[in-house]
Amino acid sequence: MPSAVSQITELISRRATPQSRNWEAVENELGTPLPNDYKQLADMYGAGVFDETFWLLEPGCHHDRDLDLAFVIKECDEVLAYLWKLEPKPTELDDDGARVLPWAFCEGSGHFLYWLVHPGQAPDDWTVMLNEGRGPEWESHSLSCSQFLFAAMTGDIDSVYFTGPLATPHQFQPITDFI
Repeated sequence: MPSAVSQITELISRRATPQSRNWEAVENELGTPLPNDYKQLADMYGAGVFDETFWLLEPGCHHDRDLDLAFVIKECDEVLAYLWKLEPKPTELDDDGARVLPWAFCEGSGHFLYWLVHPGQAPDDWTVMLNEGRGPEWESHSLSCSQFLFAAMTGDIDSVYFTGPLATPHQFQPITDFI
């Protein structure tokens, strides 16, 4: 079975020359390893928007700090720490040391896509949680970030927020198209 990253690249052409980065340095800066499928997506596409819906965060995005992975992780940590004083955390975060790390957000809605991280869990086993942007609701998906992205783009996902294919033909616009 093809990987979700290769399925995405079949739907949407990628950069002519994928950007290679020093992932060890990125992971050291963040203090955590990252899933391999995310690293492939970031190298192949960089920061930008899939199907006018999903904005992929990128390490070191110097075009827009709101798309810089490290900046958004710090910002979301602060926002969620405040919110969880006012509303309950999702039950998936009840385990000691469990946390969420953002990897994308949705255009217009304010939804954030997070990895659900448990201590000792390999990054390639992290799954996706979606937080509705303007409310306390969370969805859990036992999918990697690329599996989630592909399923949402094609309409093959069980979600309150995504009920059909997002675009035809599918597209990706890099952040450089917007500056």
